[in-house]
Amino acid sequence: MQFELELIATTVDICKIAKQSGATRIELCTGLCEGGTTPSEGLIRGALRNADIPVYVMIRPRGGDFFYSDMEFETMLEDVVRCKQLGADGIVTGILNKDGSIDKKRNLKIVERAFPLGATFHRAFDRALNPEQSVKDILDCGFERILSSGQMPTVVEGQKLIKDLVQKFGNEIIIMPGSGINEKNIEEIAITTGATQFHLSAKKSIPSQMDYYNPSMRETGENPTIDFEMISLVAKKLAAL
Repeated sequence: MQFELELIATTVDICKIAKQSGATRIELCTGLCEGGTTPSEGLIRGALRNADIPVYVMIRPRGGDFFYSDMEFETMLEDVVRCKQLGADGIVTGILNKDGSIDKKRNLKIVERAFPLGATFHRAFDRALNPEQSVKDILDCGFERILSSGQMPTVVEGQKLIKDLVQKFGNEIIIMPGSGINEKNIEEIAITTGATQFHLSAKKSIPSQMDYYNPSMRETGENPTIDFEMISLVAKKLAAL
């Protein structure tokens, strides 16, 4: 079976070595502590120059919920246009109505604006009211993929819903598990859910190269990066299934 492994990237350095670690696609974003927000033009350019696998760019103007003002929505549309101009392979986005349903009108407009780029509906899905109706609405909007933890904090907790969605909609749209996947649980998740694409953040911290830190600021002296060894192990375990 052919598996795909999407990796979150927040720096050009990560994009440059993502493929050799086993990733097959990049989700490019910033603001990981907020769940991911739209990266700068400079980061998008750098990622596209250095990555040799497809790059999907997050279209999300802020952290928090997924109900956006008119001004925020216009910003999202402008960001989509810029991604097309820069040569991105796809976008990652998602908009909800106040009642938790999928905002079909706005999502459809974004997908149409992005065409012919691919489009993934992100974990706004995990905040949606009715998962099966939400999948149908997302299909109507033209998305190719849904990123989900099964409407639970982690995939391990949400495996049953993901399995159900793969069985019911897997021939129409890709259901991609993400959140909490690692080398210890990837085999169980793949076998249980029947999914063929998986999403990893593989976050870890490394010591800063700064020689001086102001002790009054109580900083940790660590920088975020990616655990490439984990990615490689996950990729190898998938390949062995």
